[in-house]
Amino acid sequence: MTTPQPMHARQPGQLVHIPQGDVFIEGMLELPQSPAGLVLFAHGSGSSRHSPRNNYVASVLRAAGIGTLLMDLLTPGEDSNHETRFDIPLLTRRLLAATAWIKERADCHNLPLGYFGASTGAAAALQAAAKLDGKIAAVVSRGGRPDLAGADSLAEVTSPTLLLVGGEDDVVIDLNQRAAAHMRCTQRLAIIPGATHLFEEPGTLEEVSRQAAAWFERYFTL
Repeated sequence: MTTPQPMHARQPGQLVHIPQGDVFIEGMLELPQSPAGLVLFAHGSGSSRHSPRNNYVASVLRAAGIGTLLMDLLTPGEDSNHETRFDIPLLTRRLLAATAWIKERADCHNLPLGYFGASTGAAAALQAAAKLDGKIAAVVSRGGRPDLAGADSLAEVTSPTLLLVGGEDDVVIDLNQRAAAHMRCTQRLAIIPGATHLFEEPGTLEEVSRQAAAWFERYFTL
């Protein structure tokens, strides 16, 4: 099943290079006029900022007036290494560096910030949100592995968190339920009926995008 096309044509974005240690995080920053907030995307293992699914979600967020930053948290060489793909502390450090960088930009520093994490990226998003102690307005996980964030980090998250999982993705449903049991923040586990792990079934990615946009809109305006 092909990924649905964005509802609106993509606006011109800015290719950015964010320093972290001895590497640069490459990303695409796109801001609609008068954005309500900005969502930083943390991609999963084996994915990239070019992921058609996350780009579709990002397009829906921008149509709702929310800016997006899609990034490659790993270099191509790092992403080819299975161990590095699952190095959650490394992904978290990169995400925190991108967050600090974006807050220094004149066009972004006053915006509410959110995280959208997929697969292992969800664990990094939650670890980063825990370390920033309430400075992230909301977190959304798509088919994520929040369990990899660890029980201690999950308990420290204060950002309202939406966990989106496919109804046919039994193993990941169980992992999300276990992770949610450690969380004390406002949270919701939403099961998308008929969806498998990649949300390739008709209408499922649209539902993910709709719920994600509604979650960010709600908490960006509080």
